[in-house]
Amino acid sequence: MPTLNLQYYKGPDAYSDGAIEDELLKLVEKPREFMAVLARDDRWPLLYHLSPERRNLLEWYPFRRDAALLEIGAGCGALTGLFAERVAQVTAVELSEKRSRIIERRYADIPNLEIMAGNFTDMVFDRSFDYVTLIGVLEYTRAFIQTPDPYGKLLSRIAAVLKPGGVLIVAVENRLGLKYFAGARDDHTGRQFDGIEGYPACITMRSIAGRPAGGGAETFARDELSQLLRAGGFTEQTFYYPYPDYKLPAEIFSDAFLPAANHMLTDAPNYDQERLKLFSEQRAWATIIRNGKFPQFANSFLVLAARGKAA
Repeated sequence: MPTLNLQYYKGPDAYSDGAIEDELLKLVEKPREFMAVLARDDRWPLLYHLSPERRNLLEWYPFRRDAALLEIGAGCGALTGLFAERVAQVTAVELSEKRSRIIERRYADIPNLEIMAGNFTDMVFDRSFDYVTLIGVLEYTRAFIQTPDPYGKLLSRIAAVLKPGGVLIVAVENRLGLKYFAGARDDHTGRQFDGIEGYPACITMRSIAGRPAGGGAETFARDELSQLLRAGGFTEQTFYYPYPDYKLPAEIFSDAFLPAANHMLTDAPNYDQERLKLFSEQRAWATIIRNGKFPQFANSFLVLAARGKAA
């Protein structure tokens, strides 16, 4: 069975989907019933935490079997099981004690898993890692690392625990994703056009780089994300483009394999809230692709990054 380490947990839980997590704590004991539950209950937290489609994001990736992986922000373990199947040792870090206990109960029969509750930046590890993942985590950095340079601190801490040649795996929304221009609400604030406008309601002051310097979630355009990782020393980068997004991807494109103009990219959903549809994303994609701009307007990014010499 996995081990649960509460040494670094300071409480109370700073991030939660609310009372539904009590339901999840019971549900995860019966993984064979997940699909039946999802068929009769359309609440977004259940779909997000239980859907096997979450695994599509990295099911294809050739992890080294003898590797050690650090999952930062493991949530309720939607991808933790995949990682434990593919590598020798998984350390899952999660801010929330309740979510940590959900992971523990969900994977009660997995011996190569350690769960650590608390803030990653407070932790000391007894090993270094071949892989570190930030899946739906990077956008919350300012909220949970209270320093003048929270991204720099996060990436330097990751670099310190990553083995030479190790890979950082990042998944995050693109604030210039086409669906947001077409009327979809921001995934984190629930406001329309929020990322496109620079998250004006979240800004208390401006940093030199022009990004919000006070609290709240923020996502990144492609060049912003690339520059942020490069500033942290992760100069070797490979971008992928999960569609319709990284949460429930049906397809994953790359710079080496982009969709053709006649590829049928359906309009993207807003899973947990109503949305406007100001234009046909499917027709807009054809125009965008013909003009070679798909990477700039993809709804989400998946980035494999490594430290190396700057080009």
